[in-house]
Amino acid sequence: MASFVYLLLLVSFLVPGYAQIQSSDQAYISLLISQRGLDFVKDLLINKAISSIVPLELPNIEKSAKIPVVGNVHMVLSNITIYEIHVVSSYVKPGDTGISIVASGTTCNLSMNWHYSYSTWIVPIEISDSGSASVQVEGMEIGLTLDLEGREGSLNLVLEDCGCYVKDISIKLDGGASWLYQGMVDAFEGNIGLAVENAIRKKLKEVVPKLDLFLRNLPKEIAVDDNAALNVTFVNDPLLSNSSIGFEINGLFMARNVAVPNYKYQHKNSKFSVFCPNSSKMLGISLDEAVFNSASALYYDAKFMHWVVDKIPDQSLLNTAGWRFIIPQLYKKYPNRDMNLNLSLCSPPIIKLSNQKADAGIFADLTIDVIEDVVIPVACISLVIQGSGSVKITGNNLAGAVRLDDFVMSLKWSNIGNLRMYLIQPIVWTLIQTVFLPYANAHLGKGFPLPIIHGFTIQDAELILTNSRVTVCSDVSYAESHEVTFFPL
Repeated sequence: MASFVYLLLLVSFLVPGYAQIQSSDQAYISLLISQRGLDFVKDLLINKAISSIVPLELPNIEKSAKIPVVGNVHMVLSNITIYEIHVVSSYVKPGDTGISIVASGTTCNLSMNWHYSYSTWIVPIEISDSGSASVQVEGMEIGLTLDLEGREGSLNLVLEDCGCYVKDISIKLDGGASWLYQGMVDAFEGNIGLAVENAIRKKLKEVVPKLDLFLRNLPKEIAVDDNAALNVTFVNDPLLSNSSIGFEINGLFMARNVAVPNYKYQHKNSKFSVFCPNSSKMLGISLDEAVFNSASALYYDAKFMHWVVDKIPDQSLLNTAGWRFIIPQLYKKYPNRDMNLNLSLCSPPIIKLSNQKADAGIFADLTIDVIEDVVIPVACISLVIQGSGSVKITGNNLAGAVRLDDFVMSLKWSNIGNLRMYLIQPIVWTLIQTVFLPYANAHLGKGFPLPIIHGFTIQDAELILTNSRVTVCSDVSYAESHEVTFFPL
C-alpha cells in the first residue's frame, strides 16, 4: 500500500524541478548488507582477485648447496609462475577493528624451469643439466584487515594489515638426476614458500587501492529521468557489527546537473533503521517517507504538477453540449464549444507511511475552460483527493500503482453562476478513474532506481511498510557482463 507515494512521483517521471525539503547532510535511505550478503560479495572479490593475480611471475631464485657425493652444486630456478590458485574455504568478519577477510586451506600451483651446474676434483669440467618442474603449495592461509570509513560523501577503504603463510610445498621434477630431487627440496623449499608469500602480499597491496578508488568514485547521484536524480552521497561512517555492514545515504531527490552539496561530514554512527524479518536476506534498503516527499516538493516547485486534458475516453465531455443537462448555463452561454479541463495541484502531495499502508492527500484545482478564439476559464472546482496504493520491485526500481479512495469537491469560483456539485461529482470521479489514474500508473509502474551498484540485481524481494518507512529485503545476483563496472581489479 505504498504508492500514492507515487502519485507525487507520477510527475517525477514526467518532468522535474528542484526542491529539497530536508537537510542535505542527513540520511534518509539506509542500507544493510547481512552476513550472507557479505559472503556473496567476498566470494566474488576472491574469484576476481584470483583471476587478476594469475598468472603471477616470481623472481628467479639462485642458490648453492652441498650435495653428498656430488659436492657443491649451483642451482637456479627461473620462469617461476603461479598459474592456479584454489581457495578451499574463506570467511569475512566485520567488527570494531575493521573488516577481516581470511582464505584458508588454499592451494597454489606453480611451474618453473631449473638449471644446475657443478664440477668435482674427479671430473674437472663443469657438468650441468636443466629441465622443468611443477610445484604445489598447500595449506596456504591468506588474510587481510580493511578499514572502511566515510569521507566527504564517499567511502574510503584502507588496508590495515595483510599476510600470507605457506604450510607445505611439494616439488615434482621433469627429468634430472635422482639426487637432484632431494637437493632441490632441501635447497629451495623455504625460498619458494617465501617468494609465494611475498608475491601474494605485494599483489594484495596493489589490489586494495584499486578497490578504494572504485569506492571513492561511486556516483553521488543516480539519474531518475532527464531532469531528476537521487542524491546517493554517504552520510556518517559505515556501521560495522559482527555480522553486517550498514550504510546511510542522503537519498533525497534533487535536480539533474546541480552540484551535490558539500557535506560537513561527521564521523559518527547513528541508530540504524533497517529491519528485515527474514534475516537470511542479503540486502536491506530502508527509505524514509521524506524521500518521496522530497520528490513531491521537487516536481511541484518545478511547476510540473499541472495537466491540461484535451482528450478523454468520452470525448463528448470536452464539448459544452455534453454538459447541457449538468451545467445548463454553460451550454447556454457557450453552445457547442470545445473545452479543456485544467488540473493543477495547490501544494505538493504529502506522503504518510504507516504499518502496511501508504496514504497521500492531494489538494488540487480543476478549472473548466471553454475554447473560442482564446481559452476562457469559466469555473474552478477545489478537490481534496485521498488515495492509497501498492509498491513492487521492477528490476532494481521501486515502482507501484495508485488507487482512488475518496475525494471531496467544492466550488471555488464561477463566471457562469452556481453549479450543482452533486451532478458534477460523478463526472469528476470518472475523469480521475479513467484519465488521471491510468496516466499516473503508467509512469509509476516504471518506478525509480534504488541505490544498487551496476551489475547487481535484486531478487526475491520482500516489501515491508512500517511507520514512516518502506523497507526492501532481498537477495541479489551478479551479472558477469558488468564485471568491469564493479570489479576494477
